[in-house]
Amino acid sequence: MLGRLGAALLVVWVTATIVFVALRVSGDPLEAILGGPGSQAGPEAVALARSSYGLDQPVVVQYLSQLWRTATLQFGDSYARKQPVAELLAANVPPTILLASLALLLAWALAVVGAVIAALPRGRAGRVVRAVLGGIETLVSVTPHFFLGAILILVFASGLGWLPATSSGAAPAGLVLPVVTLAVPLAGYLAHVMHGSLAEAEAAPFAATARARGGSEARVLLTHTLRHAALPALALSGWAYGSLLSGAVVVEALFARQGLGRLLLEATLVRDVPVVVGAVAVIALMYVVVMLISDVLEVIVDPRLRSEREPTAEAGA
Repeated sequence: MLGRLGAALLVVWVTATIVFVALRVSGDPLEAILGGPGSQAGPEAVALARSSYGLDQPVVVQYLSQLWRTATLQFGDSYARKQPVAELLAANVPPTILLASLALLLAWALAVVGAVIAALPRGRAGRVVRAVLGGIETLVSVTPHFFLGAILILVFASGLGWLPATSSGAAPAGLVLPVVTLAVPLAGYLAHVMHGSLAEAEAAPFAATARARGGSEARVLLTHTLRHAALPALALSGWAYGSLLSGAVVVEALFARQGLGRLLLEATLVRDVPVVVGAVAVIALMYVVVMLISDVLEVIVDPRLRSEREPTAEAGA
């Protein structure tokens, strides 16, 4: 836990530094403060804005001030929206967490179903099924979110009229297309990982022992090999959640959905530094929390990992 906490602090520091440098290189954030490019602010207003937001101070001082605000979660006010960043984050973080969490659950469900379907058939039929599923997994795993989302909108919103093309809040109908858009590429990747692990598990001694005791292939799969095959995919869940948060930037913009990704995109376009720093810091913290949860789940699924990760009494002595 202490190691993960140190990693979290390191991630937040690195991301805050990258954001600070990137936004300063891309242009003067004073434009966002004064109303964007083409503002007609006079010299006195410009000088007052620079002084009020500390932009007249040396770059090192600005950088250290930003790090302190990030460490204390005091991100100040948005340059463009003139609102406290904390309020903007409080309004936009929950919808993104809901979207990403549902997408992760759906991706896991699709991956497990695909692994079971591919593992049960034997002989020539099994090889055909695995080849077809492997092709589908490869195709969907490399499909960009914006392309898949556009296809879903054309088919299910514009064509069939079954689902809305825009999404807001937690309305079930509005969540379907965004969640599917995020989940399907990830499901293909997780299923591909599980299939490789499942092939190794089926050839392992514990699987042979279970069969020798009279267990059917379905029973061996569901009670032994599938759990073993899920471990590598489970270890990737932290990374997967981070990829869903990055994909939310595209999906929320595509479906006109309120959320952290859309807020971050809009703030980046106008160089709204406090909002960008706050959003990136929250995303980094969410990523570390999910990594912690995935570590705990790994130990629950395979208790043997507990003895590998806990220091022994001899080592302590």
